[in-house]
Amino acid sequence: MEKKCIAVTGIGGNVGQGVIRNIRHVYPDIRIVGLDIASFNPGNHLCDITYKVPYAYDPTYIETIQSIVDKERIDLIIPSTDYEVYYLSVNSDSINATIAASDAETSKCYLDKYTTFKYHKLHNIAFAKSWSPEEYDFSEEKIIAKPREGRGSRGLLINPDRIDNLPDGYMIQKLLEGKEITTAVYVTKKNALHGIFTMERELTNGTTTKSKVIFEFDNVLMDIASKMISLKGLRGAFNIQSIVTKEGEIVPFEINCRISGTNSIRHNLGFQDVKYTVQEYLYNVQPDSPKPKAGMASRVLMDVIYPDATEESTLNNNAVNHFLY
Repeated sequence: MEKKCIAVTGIGGNVGQGVIRNIRHVYPDIRIVGLDIASFNPGNHLCDITYKVPYAYDPTYIETIQSIVDKERIDLIIPSTDYEVYYLSVNSDSINATIAASDAETSKCYLDKYTTFKYHKLHNIAFAKSWSPEEYDFSEEKIIAKPREGRGSRGLLINPDRIDNLPDGYMIQKLLEGKEITTAVYVTKKNALHGIFTMERELTNGTTTKSKVIFEFDNVLMDIASKMISLKGLRGAFNIQSIVTKEGEIVPFEINCRISGTNSIRHNLGFQDVKYTVQEYLYNVQPDSPKPKAGMASRVLMDVIYPDATEESTLNNNAVNHFLY
């Protein structure tokens, strides 16, 4: 029997690398094709073969993906970046592989934080109060200016002196002060909430470095997630980033329509959303029930060493001589 084959995008980042490690842990016989905008990156050693691809918004992106799908006989694509979720979803009919992604319209909405605010406000779902710079009414004592699109806490401006000269594509949000939490959610093909998993976390340069599982806000977060799911369009894994204010209010401030960067931590603490994705979208079976448990995690930096290597172009698969240190 021919091996199943999964392509994982964005393997240069911690999201894609975590996805691959989780697949390897549960399904060691699955063949993994890694895709990234860089030909040589830290995720190469995890994959059976890797390919450099254009940015998702590049006109040649979809045809490049389809050529790789045909060449490698890929069954399932798991995108690990927000833009790839959208572009793969909107072009899913022209790709001969299953795409594990939310609907195009929904994923496009959640690419833009200001559009997200308006969408949630329309449907009475909690989200951080937001304005376009032109609409801001100076009603808040503390604000944050941030790009409407983008991730990783890049470009944030706390209490800017002026808002009439913000860069294009910026928005204003009420500055939320309190505990930052991240909630992973999985919704089944039948549009049912399968489970949630929340961690308090610390970030460095936009990436989680320490985390602790918490359960005390589950009821409120399940209500928020359920309202989002009831609007339909969300599929598989998504992520809610929130602040718990000093008054105990839970306020989401960003939604990611993809598997999030703490997937490898969750996997080992009872919430295996990568496994659920493979079960539903590759094997067409009911996903296992989540069994979240208490725990903490921290992240370390490691090196992938390729002895005697001289050309990056040869370091594109896990068969190349290497070791972790």
